[in-house]
Amino acid sequence: MEFHVSPTGFEANDGTADRPYRTISAAANVAQPGDTITVHAGTYRERVTPPRGGTSDSRRITYQAAPGEIAVIKGSEIVRGWQHHAGNVWMVTLPRHFFGAINPYEELIAGDWFTDLGRPHHTGEIYLNGKSLRETNQLEQVLHPEPFPLSRDPEASTWTWCCTTDERGTTLQANFHGLNPNEQLVEINVRDSCFYPDQPGRDFITVRGFRMCHAATQWAAPTAEQIGLIGTHWSKGWIIEDNVISDSKCTGITLGKDRASGHNVWSADPAIDGAIHYNQVIERALAGGWSRDRIGSHLVRRNVIFNCEQAGICGSLGAGFSQIIGNHIYNIWTKRQFTGAEMGGIKLHAAIDVLIEGNRIHNAGRGLWLDWMAQGTRVTRNLFYDNTSDDLFAEVNHGPYLVDNNLFLSRIAVQDWSQGGAYVHNLITGKMVHQPELTRVTPFHAAHATSLAGSSAVFGGDTRFYNNVFVGGAAPFTGRPDFENTNPKHITSDGLAAYHSCALPLETGGNVYANGAQPYRQENAPQVLAAPGLRPELSETDGQVFLIWPAPTELASAATALVTTAQLGSTRVSKLPFVQPDGSSLSLDTDYFGQPRNPASPGAGPFANSGATKLKIW
Repeated sequence: MEFHVSPTGFEANDGTADRPYRTISAAANVAQPGDTITVHAGTYRERVTPPRGGTSDSRRITYQAAPGEIAVIKGSEIVRGWQHHAGNVWMVTLPRHFFGAINPYEELIAGDWFTDLGRPHHTGEIYLNGKSLRETNQLEQVLHPEPFPLSRDPEASTWTWCCTTDERGTTLQANFHGLNPNEQLVEINVRDSCFYPDQPGRDFITVRGFRMCHAATQWAAPTAEQIGLIGTHWSKGWIIEDNVISDSKCTGITLGKDRASGHNVWSADPAIDGAIHYNQVIERALAGGWSRDRIGSHLVRRNVIFNCEQAGICGSLGAGFSQIIGNHIYNIWTKRQFTGAEMGGIKLHAAIDVLIEGNRIHNAGRGLWLDWMAQGTRVTRNLFYDNTSDDLFAEVNHGPYLVDNNLFLSRIAVQDWSQGGAYVHNLITGKMVHQPELTRVTPFHAAHATSLAGSSAVFGGDTRFYNNVFVGGAAPFTGRPDFENTNPKHITSDGLAAYHSCALPLETGGNVYANGAQPYRQENAPQVLAAPGLRPELSETDGQVFLIWPAPTELASAATALVTTAQLGSTRVSKLPFVQPDGSSLSLDTDYFGQPRNPASPGAGPFANSGATKLKIW
């Protein structure tokens, strides 16, 4: 059955095309497995809290924007009645009843692994004509704003606001730079999400084609319930596709865990190390039913995600067996007012049998962070650039995980604090950072399952590098200050020289090193190019991205061999082979574009045809 929703409808209607509901929530209350909710053009200021899900992939509940129409779900409300305060600053006081269950201007961002950088931060936000302002905790910085030195957009950081709450209500003060807010569109966050179930187990839901924005999301720690602007809340089988998701105070999409297995447990008990707490959370999640049968298997594809200050996509334990494909994720953590250990374009804990394919991730601070228990996961055909921390951070995993046919173009390409990975046919123009991690013991799993098979420290190494192209000479970071980790344990190099002293040996072959990049000292017959000036450049035009690179002819003639499950072998710690999620063998016989490779001589790097000097890569 199909239910319709329109701004011209009424809650007392029956949801037919002629008598649509007024709100999405009204349709959600009556929709049953197999039904579709079609939402027509308009703005819907509500939090959709689906009371039920579907029962199978063929009997799901589908929420969709009407084809060809723009349906917007906002977690904000319009604010009028601003009064001039002084200079460019205006103010308004909102009574307590203006807000619902939460007041984002009382609620502070907090949670495990969150760092406030010395000042409080609220989950609320102010938007002027769709663009968010920067919160400060001092009225003086609203009256006389100065560029915030950590911001990636210093000019925008001078559009500031602050808030206070007392028995009269909540007072907002904002610098609108000479504009009269009563003549503009001014909105503020009032809801903690746009689309999120209030209970786990709302399975088999599709959310398609919406624009969703303005959510007062809380910090999504891996040891907490993770509420995103849209989130699956410890469910199975969601499809989130073709949406535009923006302006979440913390995270855009969450594929995260429940509250019952623990909620910010380290903050509640700091006497115990955070890693120990997380191991206990995993045990409680398993006791509560964490398994492939009940959790994960989501499909997140073709979404555009931007303007989120923690992560574009985040998931602890709940993202297993999922596919994250073809998303454009950018402008993550650009204000840089706070930081923490759970940030990135995509940040996943327990990425078990996850496919991360064909995504474009840039200006995200950190591009992709695979943290703990990445096993059976494949990262393939992704484009990473302009990420100031790194493109990929693989932290305390034991593998097997596969990274192939990617473009890592930021100044730091890969931070590898793991073992048991395989990097094949990548173009890597940034630095490699290697570090063992002996102070934490982290789990690994039975093949294609959540059940624990053991735990280990990370000794470093046991990593495969085949048929990659390493290009040295990345320019040092010269922009605004960054929060780069300067841990003295880090060993950094262009190429694989950082692995010279790793505890477990590498397996290498068919790699090409250019522009000063150095091979692993035990690599057999590496191809080191003497010619300088081989660094590629990017060109962006009308949403398209081109790689401009005089690729050397040696890439096609490098001593490469087709990489297969048999060649990759099994990992030292988890003792598992590199295979498909269904257990079948791998053969890396296609390139970044999906074009076939020559099995006898597949070439180095992500492109089977390396002769072109300008390639459209997005």
